[in-house]
Amino acid sequence: MQDQEAMARAVELAASVRAVTSPNPWVGAVVLTADGRVFEGATEPPGGRHAEIVALDRAGAAARGSTVVVTLEPCCHHGRTPPCTDALLSAGVARVVGAVPDPDERVAGRGFERLRQAGVEVVTGVGADEVARQLAPYLKHRRTGRPFVTLKLAATIDGRIAAPDGSSKWITGEAARRDAHQLRATNDAVLVGSGTVRADDPELTVRLVPGRDPRRVVLGTAPAGARVHPALEVSGDPVDALDELGRQGVLSLLVEGGGRVAHSFHGAGLVDLYVLYLAAAIMGGHDGKPMFDGPGAGTMSEVWRGRLLAVERLGDDIRVDLAPARAEAA
Repeated sequence: MQDQEAMARAVELAASVRAVTSPNPWVGAVVLTADGRVFEGATEPPGGRHAEIVALDRAGAAARGSTVVVTLEPCCHHGRTPPCTDALLSAGVARVVGAVPDPDERVAGRGFERLRQAGVEVVTGVGADEVARQLAPYLKHRRTGRPFVTLKLAATIDGRIAAPDGSSKWITGEAARRDAHQLRATNDAVLVGSGTVRADDPELTVRLVPGRDPRRVVLGTAPAGARVHPALEVSGDPVDALDELGRQGVLSLLVEGGGRVAHSFHGAGLVDLYVLYLAAAIMGGHDGKPMFDGPGAGTMSEVWRGRLLAVERLGDDIRVDLAPARAEAA
């Protein structure tokens, strides 16, 4: 198995634990032994072993003289677990292949340097683009202190998220709703405005799929007895909310609207990924509730334009993923 192939497998391993490791990064590792054997590992839930340690433990004595391929720079500090660099050196690893450096101020290149100083060959940048997309929430949080923001909206094909009377259940079909619940399961927290709570009384759980319910956040105050409780209520503008959630260790935030909240996050340039579920349905007028409730571009030269990442059919609906032109998305 070559470096690129092993890194692709490490990415798959990391993806398999995406929903259970936060606030730790979801990392995959592959040990390639001198005699051609392969041992694999992925990060365990908080307090458990990091990916490198899982793979080294499975390799045992065979790790001596091996190559370890890992998606994120090995840590070199004591946290919940001892440094991975120490474990790699104790195992007698000859070579480490990494994708991206860890921007955490406690690491920031020092993990790779510690290994080099001890005589381990270190190769970096293998699979870096793919891993940077996969770890985008973690990398953003460590660089900015704020969570990675995904804005999710479900709308008719003519861009309406609710009828004039406020009703919105159900715009999309079951397949799209299940996919949206899977999206919740891969985010640390989900945020709605207090207006959405009053209008729809959402649960914001992942009841349609296996997985962990995200932390529920309300921008404003939720009525007593609302199904969203227990929820964190945050005041102020979206920037204040992101700063507070970042301080609380939220790496990824799913914003579910409605239109005014969507407009506030979009208008402030705070969205890292847009996920739009578009139904094969037409409201057919100007009086339905728009996806973005507020003033928009005044001229074509001011229209927001991003990059189309993916389009997927889900029953009679489609999912469209967009990213701002300025950044990569997870």
